[in-house]
Order: sequence, then structure tokens, then C-alpha cells
Amino acid sequence: MVLAHAVAVLHAAVVLFMLTGSLLALRRPVLVRLHAPVALVVLGINLAGAPCPLTTVELALRERAGAPPYDGGFLGHVVFGPVGLDVGSAAVQVGMYTVALGLNAVGYGLLFLRTSRPVARR
Repeated sequence: MVLAHAVAVLHAAVVLFMLTGSLLALRRPVLVRLHAPVALVVLGINLAGAPCPLTTVELALRERAGAPPYDGGFLGHVVFGPVGLDVGSAAVQVGMYTVALGLNAVGYGLLFLRTSRPVARR
């Protein structure tokens, strides 16, 4: 079960990085090289409706440890389920994409503005 928990922690880290990576890149621009592919893969998996590979691994490890699987994917189980929201509902889906795209639009927009300004000479 320890491995399943480790995968869940990794999963949470990936989700947090996907949400905040563009904002972290304002401080450390080199993070764009890692964040952009991660964000695109996460977005692609979600838009395709494909199962998340991390969830699949976690559920397999839980099953091998004798723990029951959960429904609704990682976010449904860890984030939305405990507060009584259905991760499959249209409102929650719109909210998820709005938050994710909004944070990334702000971060990448600020990065673009920062890199497109002419350098001031003294």
C-alpha cells in the first residue's frame, strides 16, 4: 500500500505543478521546459477522456495490496468527492478547466509580457 500512496503523492504533485508551473516559471523561467509538456500531456489525457496513467498505476497497486479501488479518478476521489461534488458533472468540469486554463493563461501571459519588453539600458 506504501507504493500506492507514493503514486498518489506523485499524482498530487503533478496536478499542483500543472496548475502552478507557469506561475513558478515567473521566478525560474527554465521550468517552462518542464511545465509546458506536462501541462499539454495532462490536458490531452483529460480532453481525450483517457484514463490517467498515474491513476491506473495507483489503482493496480491498491488492488495488489488488497485495498478497494475507487471511482471517479484521482481528482474525484481526493479533491471533489470529499466535498460532495461529482467530478463528472458539467459544472465541476467547467470549473476545473477554467481554473487550470486561467492560472496557466495568467502565468504564460506574464511570462510573455516579461520577455517581450525591450531591455532598459542605463
